[in-house]
Amino acid sequence: MGLVPYPASVPLEQIKRLVLDAVSSSSTRTMYAKALDDFFAWRAEQGSPPFNRAAVQAHRTVLESKGYAPSTINQRLAAVKKLAREAAANGWLDAETAASIDQVAGIKQQGVRAGNWLTRAQAEALINYPDPSTLKGKRDRAVLALLVGCGLRRGEAVSLTLDHLQQRDGRWVIVDLRGKHGRVRTIPVPAWVKLALDLWLEAARIGEGRLLRSLNRHGRVTGSSLSPQAVLAAVRFYGRELGLKIQPHDLRRTCAKLCRAAGGELEQIQVLLGHASITTTERYLGSRQDLAHAPNDRIGLHWREE
Repeated sequence: MGLVPYPASVPLEQIKRLVLDAVSSSSTRTMYAKALDDFFAWRAEQGSPPFNRAAVQAHRTVLESKGYAPSTINQRLAAVKKLAREAAANGWLDAETAASIDQVAGIKQQGVRAGNWLTRAQAEALINYPDPSTLKGKRDRAVLALLVGCGLRRGEAVSLTLDHLQQRDGRWVIVDLRGKHGRVRTIPVPAWVKLALDLWLEAARIGEGRLLRSLNRHGRVTGSSLSPQAVLAAVRFYGRELGLKIQPHDLRRTCAKLCRAAGGELEQIQVLLGHASITTTERYLGSRQDLAHAPNDRIGLHWREE
C-alpha cells in the first residue's frame, strides 16, 4: 500500500524537486511543475488521501470534469506517474503501488492530431514583419528565420553560439547542436537565414558568444543571452499582428511542411529536425544527411527589398 502520510523528513516538495531535476526539457519541466502543484492542491482539498491508484484515478476524473483536452490530461497524468516512480526509486513508496499508479489509463484521443503550421505565404509574411531598420527588428528577424528556416526548437535557438556556425561541404551549417534528450545534429542554414543572422550580428556588434541577445526598451543589447520565454513572446506577438495564433513549435512544424512540399526527402527532413526516429530510419534505410542538397534550402522564402 502507499506510504501515507509522507514522513515529515520527506515532504512532497522534495519529491517534486527530484522529478523536475530528472527532466531535461525546460518546457516539460514547467508543465510537470504545474501538474504536480495542482495534484498536491487537489489532494490537500480531499484530506490528503493515500497516494495510490485510486487517488490518481479520482484526480483524472476531476480533470475530465473540468473540460481539459485529452492531451492536457495525459500530460498531467505523466507528471503524477513520474512522481510515483521517483518516490518508489527512493524508497518512499512501495514498488507495487507505484506500478499500479503507472498503469492508470490515459484519455484516448480521437483522430489524428495534425498540429498547426503556416502556409508559405504566411511564413514569408511572418519573417518580413519585424522592422529591419531597428536593432530589435533585425534580432527578431533572425529569431524567426532560425525557427522557420532551420526548424529549431526555441531552446535550441537561444543556445546557439558563433562557434556553432561553420562551413561544411561548401555551405553554412549549425554544427553539433545538442537538442532534446542530448541528441546532437548538424543543421544546414539556408542563404536567407544566414543573411538575417549576418545583418543582426553586424548591427549588434556580436563577435563571440551567444547569437541571440536580450535588448532593453531603448533597443540596446543588454545581456549575453536571450531566454526561451522571450522567443515565445516574440512569436506570439508577430503572429497576433498578422492575425495568426501561433507558438514557436508551430514554426518548427512549418519548416517540415514547407520542406516536404518543396520536394524534400522524408529521411532528410527527419535528420534536419532531429527526431527520435532518426537512428532507426538510418538503420533501415541506410540514409545519410545530405548537406549539399539540404531540404530546407528549397523553402525559398525571400526578404523584401527595402
